[in-house]
Amino acid sequence: MLHRSLPAAITAAVLALFAGVTAITTPAQAADQSAQLAAPSYVALGDSYASGTGTRTYINDGTSCQRSVYAYPSLLAAAKGYTLNFRACSGARIPDVNGQTSALTSTTNYVTVSVGGNDAGFADVITECAMPGWFSDCNGAVNGAQAYINNTLPGALSTLYGTIRSKAPNAKVVVVGYPRLFMGVDCNAGTFFSGSEMTRLNQTADLLNGKISAAASARGFTFANPTSAFIGHAVCSSSEWLNGLSNPIGESFHPNRAGHSAGFTPLISPLLTGAAVAVNGKTLAVARASADDLAAQQARYAAADAKIQPVSFARLEAWLARNR
Repeated sequence: MLHRSLPAAITAAVLALFAGVTAITTPAQAADQSAQLAAPSYVALGDSYASGTGTRTYINDGTSCQRSVYAYPSLLAAAKGYTLNFRACSGARIPDVNGQTSALTSTTNYVTVSVGGNDAGFADVITECAMPGWFSDCNGAVNGAQAYINNTLPGALSTLYGTIRSKAPNAKVVVVGYPRLFMGVDCNAGTFFSGSEMTRLNQTADLLNGKISAAASARGFTFANPTSAFIGHAVCSSSEWLNGLSNPIGESFHPNRAGHSAGFTPLISPLLTGAAVAVNGKTLAVARASADDLAAQQARYAAADAKIQPVSFARLEAWLARNR
């Protein structure tokens, strides 16, 4: 009888195993498994310092946002395998970034945000101070920027950061500050920054970072301060991570590719992900390969992005054209 009962036992075991496999692959459980395997979601919010203005190569997404695969959001996503929604846009101010938060959801894992410089009049102040003293009022422009930073910016940032937290309640959020632009020497033909003006502009960057850091801390966000990382790499340094006066002029006074790969990315990555990212050839290759898909994705926001005026040094450009 034993040899006759054996097939039945095997059949029962096979049926039980099949039932188990079937149970494992039910639609609901398969969806859960897919969710677990999905790449973490990363949304990059902000202005030109996050979009990549200054790197000279931008994705073709039908906007003037100047989003670059060489910018730190793209490099971080490439290195870590994150799914990037690259909302940062050249010229963005706090109201614009409020609009960018539409990309956030309860499933967003990581967020970076860089904003405040344009609200304080970044391009206008730089333009005023770049021209000769007899033709401009650098101190007046700096005073105006500092007044805004002290009196208006904190409340605006608090509201924005509150919106980010409400829309992405489970995300790790890193707020990114601004580097000092100058090292005490103006080597660019066509600009006339004095030593005292450069000092005041650097002090204004420090003031801006202080207010941003305080607002970030109040919301439980982490602040990434690039001041120390960029020491020795300012405009006119032997190893510039920040462009001086450039052609086209819109590239001026922004981080270049080295500023993003060697400056911002190693600074932000451990704060955002818990592990430092060193950009290598593989990371760059993955980032470059993402350009078409990234452009197609960001193109769906083109109508909203069209409302943002890109960073402009038009007045400085006009002055240079008249005096060459």
